[in-house]
Amino acid sequence: MSLNNVIMAFAGTVVLATVLLVKFDIVGDWLLWFTAFVGFNLLQSSFTGFCPLAMILKKFGLK
Repeated sequence: MSLNNVIMAFAGTVVLATVLLVKFDIVGDWLLWFTAFVGFNLLQSSFTGFCPLAMILKKFGLK
């Protein structure tokens, strides 16, 4: 699996998980800020090419 695929899968999982957790009142609405942060990082990385998750994954050996 390529680095881009892992990043998109991770972002999608985080977004879906946080929305479900908030929807079913497992956690408070504050968790939606984390979802917004993930979305912001996806947006800014599309313009700048800088992705913090990519840097972390590369340190773990993903190519």
